[in-house]
Amino acid sequence: MSDTIFALSSGTPPAAIAIIRLSGAGAFAAVKALAGRLPGPRSAALRSLRDPATGALLDRALVLLFPGPDSATGEDVAELHLHGGRAVVRAVDAVLAAMPGLRAAEPGEFTRRALANGRIDLTEAEGLADLLAAETEAQRRSAIASAEGGLRRQVEQWSARTVTLAARIEAAIDHEDEGDVEAESIATGVREDAGTLAREIEAMLVQPPAERLHEGIRVVLAGPPNSGKSTLLNAMAGREAAIVSPIAGTTRDRIEAPVTRRGIAWLLTDTAGLAAETDDPIEAIGIARAREAAALADIVLWLGDEAPPEPAMLAIHPRADARPSRPERLAISAATGEGMEALWDVLVERATTLLPVPDAVALNRRQAELASAAAAALDFAAVASDPLLIAEELRHALVQFDRLTGRAGVENVLDDLFSRFCIGK
Repeated sequence: MSDTIFALSSGTPPAAIAIIRLSGAGAFAAVKALAGRLPGPRSAALRSLRDPATGALLDRALVLLFPGPDSATGEDVAELHLHGGRAVVRAVDAVLAAMPGLRAAEPGEFTRRALANGRIDLTEAEGLADLLAAETEAQRRSAIASAEGGLRRQVEQWSARTVTLAARIEAAIDHEDEGDVEAESIATGVREDAGTLAREIEAMLVQPPAERLHEGIRVVLAGPPNSGKSTLLNAMAGREAAIVSPIAGTTRDRIEAPVTRRGIAWLLTDTAGLAAETDDPIEAIGIARAREAAALADIVLWLGDEAPPEPAMLAIHPRADARPSRPERLAISAATGEGMEALWDVLVERATTLLPVPDAVALNRRQAELASAAAAALDFAAVASDPLLIAEELRHALVQFDRLTGRAGVENVLDDLFSRFCIGK
């Protein structure tokens, strides 16, 4: 990390302001070459930026300096707040790129340096990545909980308790040769506390995962041919996502429409009509895929007149404007809009049990796997008879906690994580 990096860290020009950020040992020297006299730390100052090679004026900009290690990246960081025109940004970029020891930043490199320098941990970096990608209110709130260190604090607490247990079992091992009754009492207490901690971690593991917020609640529309599934999908999606026709069997394959409604991401899926039997091999494939989609769905809307194949399916009375009402079913009309808001009310109510609790920390798959491994090690420690085995399992749990926060064994995930970041982040 000897290079000093720079990048546009604000939105794509043109804009009112464009912020170019520099990070590294040469950041302040580069700014001095552009601006001459430097302002004091964390104090904005207006400076004329000039090309050191020609003396040509590039722009008049605000300059800010953030000395390391108390900066976003842990290194010396400088910001140039320019006028947000494309030509201005290009000109300053070109001058910076020509300076020895400076280079353009790679995606996520500022955050990667913050991680390497201990300014954030891996869970906070993952939360920041989710925050940058957030499109719904639920995604934003969950991402902020992680980006602000919610999971890091929880893992640190688990780790601290495990370290205490490890110290206690080491004391028991030290007294084991003496036949000390206290040593067995210590080991028994460690087993009990390890089991308690394992239960706490497992309670967090049964909560809905973070991915559910981003992948969306899977809602599948199912029913016999020509039951109004495609019409309802289009009405729910607010666009013509599926072909609508009075001809039965128009939909042959799954049609997916991602939408955001009520601050929640949804993945709506129209399916082929579930005919009792067919001689058409293409239709048969569509029916098989429809059944597969229904089996994987979080919520299935059943539009058939007969009873739903599964009790958990939500029975809908479609085309309520043209057919007699059925009191036992939710009546809707995609044509008139009748019952559509009530349908979304029901869907949102069901979604609350499938999504992470608002503002609570939700584990992603990587985090859940490591937390599960730590809980398993603590479970083994809770039943081990030999204090040496207890100590070994506690060490294994600590390794998983370190991997979870990024203190160990994370190189294989960093490239994938930071590739999701924009250039200036």
